[in-house]
Amino acid sequence: MARRRSRKKKLPEAAVAVTIESLAHDGRGIAHVEGKVVFIDEALPGEQVEFIYTDSRRDYAEGKVATLITHSELRTEPKCEHFGRCGGCSFQHVKDEQQIKIKQGLLVEQFNRIGKIEVPQIWEPLTGPHWGYRKKARMGVKYVAKKGRVLVGFRERRNPFLAEIESCKVMDPIVGEKLMDLSAMIGGLTIKDKIPQIEVAIGDEDCVLAFRVLEPPTTEDKEHMREFGHKHGISMCLQSKGPDTIVPIDGEPEVIPFYELPEQGVKFNFKPAMFTQVNYEINKKMVTRVIEALDLNENDSVLDLFCGLGNFTLPMATKAGHVVGVEGDLPLVNHAKENAKLNGLENVEFHVADLSKDVSGQAWARQKFNKVMIDPSRAGAAEVLHNLKHWNPDLIMYVSCNPSTLARDAGILVNEMGYKLVKAGVMDMFPQTGHVESIALFEKI
Repeated sequence: MARRRSRKKKLPEAAVAVTIESLAHDGRGIAHVEGKVVFIDEALPGEQVEFIYTDSRRDYAEGKVATLITHSELRTEPKCEHFGRCGGCSFQHVKDEQQIKIKQGLLVEQFNRIGKIEVPQIWEPLTGPHWGYRKKARMGVKYVAKKGRVLVGFRERRNPFLAEIESCKVMDPIVGEKLMDLSAMIGGLTIKDKIPQIEVAIGDEDCVLAFRVLEPPTTEDKEHMREFGHKHGISMCLQSKGPDTIVPIDGEPEVIPFYELPEQGVKFNFKPAMFTQVNYEINKKMVTRVIEALDLNENDSVLDLFCGLGNFTLPMATKAGHVVGVEGDLPLVNHAKENAKLNGLENVEFHVADLSKDVSGQAWARQKFNKVMIDPSRAGAAEVLHNLKHWNPDLIMYVSCNPSTLARDAGILVNEMGYKLVKAGVMDMFPQTGHVESIALFEKI
């Protein structure tokens, strides 16, 4: 018997008037219509708006503002003409100086609601440049025959299609202001429809673009790309398969981007596809805050979980007696070891391990650590926390890109594992977006 196809529920077409009650963790306005919560893009608390539905589920609905009836004092005119269409930013309608205050409020709310914890002391937010700050990105590429051009940039908001944009105000201008130049260059290639993405890696001095290619470029294609790179001061690379296949255009030197942390005297080389923080100014301040809050000295033995290429591990090694970094990605660990040698740091070691599993049997885990650093992915570290019983550290520093999972894990540390929350705060790593970078310090009771 053939199954009946499920039909998508038809959405109401008429605009609905509501008053925005609060903000969701992703920055959308929250309202209620007939008892159902509605998340509304670009709506701010206290505003009266008319919105139209964009989606409706059993437990919630989504919408976008059709008419602003009243305006919040937090509201400003978006700086980018593509705001609202491009999905890269979601907070440009909020005044620059107010964005981080809103995110701080969201963090405190998440601690209260999810972690069941009061924040006893709040760090002053770390702030930096609001525009042109982004140094790492993965941009989409799509040749659209009907438009007669190649689109370069990010996906539309809540839509899988690439947005048709001409520039990006949050990207470093060396790339953000050259999207149309990139579009024209790719449009002149024979493989213009065989390039799905560009990996952007900008260091303190160099810019590297790695083009994912589904078919090999011709000799003429390579020359065209080479000329573009020379003209704009960009190292042009090709990526035929995975990240380890990224190589310079034939005949061009390999450029290794780097960033420095001057206060700790540490330099990091990195490959284009490797994870680094996107905002170098905030990263510098963040690393300094971590080291100062942990009050590191030569008697400390520190464990850095989810260490990546050593962004915290190596700076901590300049102060602590011994530091161990653990990460699940082998290439990152190997690169971290190389950066340790580059900086002449011999009191640090790195290991590969799946931190979601019991690691007590591994040699590095049998060491004693009095302080622990945790910097997980958006999923958080709930599965990892059970490992802490092996070390019973005095202090735990937790850096997070997702306040919801941070709050959840904080609840575990405080309500189940005998720690107290000392201090927490936010860092303006992603201005103009709804992303919240946060930090929290825990002490053993």
